[in-house]
Amino acid sequence: MLSKSSSYIFLYPLYRYKFKNYQFVLALVFAIEEINRNPHLLPNTSLGFDLHNIPFSEKNTLMNAFIWLTGVNGDIVNYNCKLEQKSAAALTGTSFAISAHMGTLLQLYKIPQLTFGPFDSILGDRAQFTSLYQMAPKDTYLPRGIVSLMLHFKWSWVGLLLTDDHRGMQILSDLKEEMKKNRVCVAFVELISDMDHCVKCPESHYANTERNHCLQKTVTFLHFEDPLGMALSSTALCFSAITATVLGIFVKHRDTPIVKANNRALSYILLITLIICFLSSLLFIGQPNTATCILQQTTFGIVFTVALSTVLAKALTVVIAFKVTFPGKWMRWLMISRATNYIIPIFTLLQIILCGIWLGTSPPFVDQDSHAQHGHIIILCNKGSAIAFHCVLGYLCSLAIGSYIMAFLSRNLPDKFNEAKFLTFSMLVFFSVWVTFLPVYHSTKGTIMVAMEIFSILSSSAALLGFIFAPKCYIIFLKPDKNVLHGIRDNSHRGRNYLN
Repeated sequence: MLSKSSSYIFLYPLYRYKFKNYQFVLALVFAIEEINRNPHLLPNTSLGFDLHNIPFSEKNTLMNAFIWLTGVNGDIVNYNCKLEQKSAAALTGTSFAISAHMGTLLQLYKIPQLTFGPFDSILGDRAQFTSLYQMAPKDTYLPRGIVSLMLHFKWSWVGLLLTDDHRGMQILSDLKEEMKKNRVCVAFVELISDMDHCVKCPESHYANTERNHCLQKTVTFLHFEDPLGMALSSTALCFSAITATVLGIFVKHRDTPIVKANNRALSYILLITLIICFLSSLLFIGQPNTATCILQQTTFGIVFTVALSTVLAKALTVVIAFKVTFPGKWMRWLMISRATNYIIPIFTLLQIILCGIWLGTSPPFVDQDSHAQHGHIIILCNKGSAIAFHCVLGYLCSLAIGSYIMAFLSRNLPDKFNEAKFLTFSMLVFFSVWVTFLPVYHSTKGTIMVAMEIFSILSSSAALLGFIFAPKCYIIFLKPDKNVLHGIRDNSHRGRNYLN
């Protein structure tokens, strides 16, 4: 409510405050202060305002209007106790009902009234509201825009949900007229409860089923005690124990031909790495914090790089072993320099540098999702930089493709202990898992998204363990007659004849 030569602000006690209207109050205060600060806009005139928050009821609306007009907090009519203030106009909104109730009173005193809410055809009736002016133009474009949207999507039979008041009736009338012109049919019309009474719940709350109270959301994450968390953690621990058992078997049978045939040192490194891979999935379960969020991604990237580099080294070892009969310059250099020993540290160092850049620019952090699950706020780790995460994953997939190609090329080399075929299958499964992971990961939210990443880690690690080491354990325990040295020599001899 604006007045000349006044800077008095009156705040009525708040019964229920609409915080969404607070932005209009701030805009009004800012505009008035800017006008008063500039001497060229209104010379020798200062604008002030009284601010009233009016609870929605006819009695309270008129009572606050009387207090503003008379300056007295009581039922005194036709008296004005505000000696030093002269109001220029009343600014009302955004509710149609409040503007209409106040308009019937203000026009008796010939006080101009400006409404800043949506245009309303009833408020535009000059016979009923002689001193009321609407700032908003008549929004005839709204029904046309809605029907244009229907035509764009080729919707010819639609349902309408509108507010159960005169404004909803007016929009319904305009919509039906516009829809009739464009041959769009109305399937049903449902009218809803006076929207002026609705208040949006804050992000930390949600509306109850009756939609008359805001309830506190439950803070949650992927617990170890949850059925899903318990299943994933149990699977990780079981696979870790199985891998440790396989490592023990290989150490015990370290002098047998099948263990020695494919570089047992690389086998030990791969088994130890797989144990860490399985255990690293436990970092994704439990309440996230800054340390676990960083360890999740860095451990995942570095440990899997070691595993895939080891597979690449094993595949290259097979190729070198069978090319040794006629070594060319390239093979001779590989044999002399023992280049396979540098594959793991070099490729791992590159991944460490990539992870360091990630942590230095946009590291992972603890975040919360209040929209994925109704009534819950899910605490999870934000990747920080999506580009860095995809670069780490792309680097791993590149190593998998390189290992797959190397193993595929050596799959037909003659040796009953040649593990190239198993390396090929393991890399194929690994690559398939993580290529499938990306679209599924981006289409899920909350704890399911976290569970998908854990599942991908476990399944790809299990593929490496199963395809590479299960056949060797089968020969050690069930086919010991094939785990002999002369078998290798015979096959090697046939291999040399084949290569010749």
